[in-house]
Amino acid sequence: MMTTTSHDWSRADAMTEDEVRAAALKDPDAQPLTETRLARMRPVPRTKTMRRALGLTQEAFAARYHIPLGTLRDWEQGRAEPDQTARAYLTVIARDPESVSRALESGPHA
Repeated sequence: MMTTTSHDWSRADAMTEDEVRAAALKDPDAQPLTETRLARMRPVPRTKTMRRALGLTQEAFAARYHIPLGTLRDWEQGRAEPDQTARAYLTVIARDPESVSRALESGPHA
């Protein structure tokens, strides 16, 4: 059984933009990013995002696309970045992962 809750938004709707901003700034978990904090942030590696979207573990992704597991881990943990050739390969995987997988299954491996 699913229950729904309702919220009276009339108080929030009546607030001005300045009041909304002031209320948001009072929340310690909702502070705007400063240039310093933004510079320290690391982007989520594209390989990790793609692998998760495909629902694969690191081991399964590495095996399916013939990428050394250590290399994949280095990319995902930010210790290394894919070179130009690897970026091109990852782009092809991102666009059509099933075709790449089939192509790698059907031919001899170098």
